Amino acid sequence: MTAYLAYIITGFFIVLLFSAIRILREYERGVIFMLGRFWKVKGPGLIIVIPLIQEMVRVDLRTIVMDVPTQDVISRDNVSVKVNAVIYFRVLDPEAAIINVENYYEATSQLAQTTLRSVLGQHELDDMLSARDKLNVDIQTILDQQTDAWGIKVANVELKHVDLDETMIRAMAKQAEAERGRRAKVIHAEGEMQASEKLREAAHMLAKEPQAMQLRYLQTLTEIAGDKNSTIVFPLPMDVIEPLMRKLKGKE
Repeated sequence: MTAYLAYIITGFFIVLLFSAIRILREYERGVIFMLGRFWKVKGPGLIIVIPLIQEMVRVDLRTIVMDVPTQDVISRDNVSVKVNAVIYFRVLDPEAAIINVENYYEATSQLAQTTLRSVLGQHELDDMLSARDKLNVDIQTILDQQTDAWGIKVANVELKHVDLDETMIRAMAKQAEAERGRRAKVIHAEGEMQASEKLREAAHMLAKEPQAMQLRYLQTLTEIAGDKNSTIVFPLPMDVIEPLMRKLKGKE
């Protein structure tokens, strides 16, 4: 009987010994509680946890990729959009991540959703579409500050999709078309202005050099003759007409 009891006791201690052994991977840490109070953080490698007295909570230190569910956001210019994002964060302080918050993953997810709606609601639709880098930094900064007490580091935030309804898409297409038409008119007007400037410079140059006017006159006649027209009207230059006009006025 005594030998049988000894076997039972020995087996019990062997079971306790094996149950006390924990192996933590390189990216894991164990937060140890002794009789309900925090004792220390152990790992990685082989550690001993005293059964019934100590308790261990595993914490993963790798970067976690969290997909933020699609959020309904109303921009500052009263446009309703659906936005989702992805967040990259990791635990830097296992003790704070276990003691200061009940579930650090769920808490970070809920905080990310509310922060996403709050930050994007302060910006117009154009900023969401064209200034995503700035919005990513703003959201990441706010999340990092608020999760610091939980021992969490938010490394990056990326807006994935900004979805608009069909009415807004059609309105934006009309706006883009109107903008292209405006730019075309501006470019045409600038071309006309530059052409008028060149014509004005050419007129001043021809006025200063009568010989240049004669050459231009002969060139024009050559171009008209090359068109094989049946009727050709020969314009007279002003330096020929002006003396005749003065003589006529003198006779009057």
